[in-house]
Amino acid sequence: MTRFPAPPLEGLRRRLKDGREGRLAGRDSFVRETFTLPREAARVKAREWFERYPKAAYWTSVESWRVIEGDAVEFTMRRLPSAD
Repeated sequence: MTRFPAPPLEGLRRRLKDGREGRLAGRDSFVRETFTLPREAARVKAREWFERYPKAAYWTSVESWRVIEGDAVEFTMRRLPSAD
């Protein structure tokens, strides 16, 4: 029976390490802004982003959100820097 050599994994290890250390983070072209606002103010702010940066042109989205104590919402809005 022939044994095949193990595949080289150094490149994979290096990419995983770089990602964990944050070197690969932020390499996309999206602009992000994080807000912590009361629930109603958070809704207004998100609507403002969608009106100012339409989803069809800027790929605007709520990237993440969570409710924190006191009925406040922490959320991150994401969009492309231009509509080109």
